[in-house]
Amino acid sequence: MKKSGTDRKTGMLIAFNKPYGVLCQFTDRSVPPRPTLALFELPPRVYAAGRLDHDSEGLLLLTDDGALVHRISHPRHTLGKRYWVQVEGDPGEDQLRRLRDGVSLNDGLTLPAEARRIDAPPMLWPRDPPIRVRKTVVDAWLELRIHEGRNRQVRRMTAAVGLPTLRLVRHAIDRWQLDGLQPGEWREVSPQG
Repeated sequence: MKKSGTDRKTGMLIAFNKPYGVLCQFTDRSVPPRPTLALFELPPRVYAAGRLDHDSEGLLLLTDDGALVHRISHPRHTLGKRYWVQVEGDPGEDQLRRLRDGVSLNDGLTLPAEARRIDAPPMLWPRDPPIRVRKTVVDAWLELRIHEGRNRQVRRMTAAVGLPTLRLVRHAIDRWQLDGLQPGEWREVSPQG
C-alpha cells in the first residue's frame, strides 16, 4: 500500500517507454513548450534515473529513491545499456570493430562496446514522425551495448565510424527491459531486477 506524505513508501522503480520528441523532465520553459513526462500520468515524485535525448526513444527508468537513481545512473556502476540503432549506410566489419574497440570522440576514447548487425527489430513500433525513406540510401540496424552515459554518445560513436544514426531506441538498462511497453506506457518493476 502506498502512503501519502512523509510516510510514503520509497524505492519505487518505473519502466517507461519514452516516445520520440519527449523531454526527460516534467517541465519545460521553452516557448513554445515541448512535450515532457508530465503528459503521461506517472506516479508522483518520481524522477528520471538517467536521460534519453528528446530525439531518442525507449526505456527510461524513473524512481522516487535518490540512492537508486545513483546506483542506476552513476558512471561508477557501469550498468550496460542496450540500444537498437538504425544507421545510414551498410556497416562493414571494420566499422563494427572500431565500435567494439572504442571510438575516439572530442571528449576522449569511449569504452569498448558490444556491436553487432541485426535485422530490424520485429516488435518495434512505428515512429512518429517516421524516418524519411530514401531509395538511393542504404540503411541498416545495429545493436550496441555501452557502459557509459556521455552526452549523445551512441550518435557520436556511429557518426565517428561513418554511420550516422537515423533512429535510436534504448531497449534495456542492465536487467530492466522494455518487454512489450508501447510508447507512453509504463509499469512498476522490481528495483532488484
